[in-house]
Amino acid sequence: MSIFSDLWISRKPMAGFLVIGIAWASYFAQMPVIKAGINASDGAYGSVILLAALGAVVAMWLAPMADRVAGPSALPVFAIAVALGFLWAGAAGSLLGLMFALMLASVGSGVVDVLVNARLSEKEAQHGRDLMNLNHGVYSFTYAGAALIVGWAREAGWPPVAVFGVMAVVIVLLCLMMLGDEPAQQIPETGTAPAAFPHMLVWLMGLLVLTGFLAEAGTEGWSALHLERTLGGGPAQGALGPAILGLTMGIGRLGGHALARFLPVMVLLACACLLSAFGVILAGAASTLMMAYFGFALGGLGISVVVPMVIALAGRVVEPAARLTAISRVSVLGYGAFFIGPPLMGLVSEGWGLRTSFYLIGALLVLAAAVLIPAIAAQVSRRA
Repeated sequence: MSIFSDLWISRKPMAGFLVIGIAWASYFAQMPVIKAGINASDGAYGSVILLAALGAVVAMWLAPMADRVAGPSALPVFAIAVALGFLWAGAAGSLLGLMFALMLASVGSGVVDVLVNARLSEKEAQHGRDLMNLNHGVYSFTYAGAALIVGWAREAGWPPVAVFGVMAVVIVLLCLMMLGDEPAQQIPETGTAPAAFPHMLVWLMGLLVLTGFLAEAGTEGWSALHLERTLGGGPAQGALGPAILGLTMGIGRLGGHALARFLPVMVLLACACLLSAFGVILAGAASTLMMAYFGFALGGLGISVVVPMVIALAGRVVEPAARLTAISRVSVLGYGAFFIGPPLMGLVSEGWGLRTSFYLIGALLVLAAAVLIPAIAAQVSRRA
């Protein structure tokens, strides 16, 4: 089967990946002007994102219930919530208004993310195809392209509301693609796990996914501000930060599967974390825009393979009956980093400067390579 067949098989959940990529790229590429519009400090802005994240965490745990209640309509309904949330964010004139707007967008994207990964796992099982890397790669390329387009729109003088208005129209069209998709297999709500369910291994893998997402979210969320405020770049130059991250992550994810044929999974994961750490630290220490771009490119290439490979590993090391539960728990734990990352960066930036925020992300990646990955390897060996 060709890549076109894989795209066709996964087209409906892929539309959900496109919604998330377009929406968050549209927001983060405009973060400097939105932040300036409400006159918020780094610490206050970071705290708003953290508060908005609480709704997303609750929504993710309730995603299976949303899938059961809304069925095939669940994805379109929550995708529309994402569009409405960001439209509100573009028009918000206060810190409180932005918080509620981001909460709505975060709730919608949290549910969409859980559902598309669950439904994609079902399609992998049904068709015997590896679809996860392809879809995550498409998400990254979409994010990069959307960030570039938004940067050009900002240079042309488009206000945030206009940009989000176009984004909302695109999301509505993507919702039409999602219609008719069947709900994924339900995750048990009783809390009962299979007798041999590897709780410790799943938690360790979840922490590694969280670290990977933390690096991704932190750099995506604050790269534009770093390029514009610290290094004096313009709007289009600032938007290149998240665009480069998205592009290199897409390339890395499509190439990660090929590299896995020649390198052991744990070795590849450790190398990826260290490469990303070097890139993020280099971007934080950069004295020129080109140096920062190169650092963000290395960071994106490194971190790109971590999340798909760990999710795939979670599906392989557990019993088939526990596969969806394991993938769900790993994904939910890791997804919280998309909301922990930006506020963490904001609070550290408030106290010690924006450069230090990137150094912290790099240090966490080194810690993951030195501690988490060996611990996961030991747990996998015990099960072999």
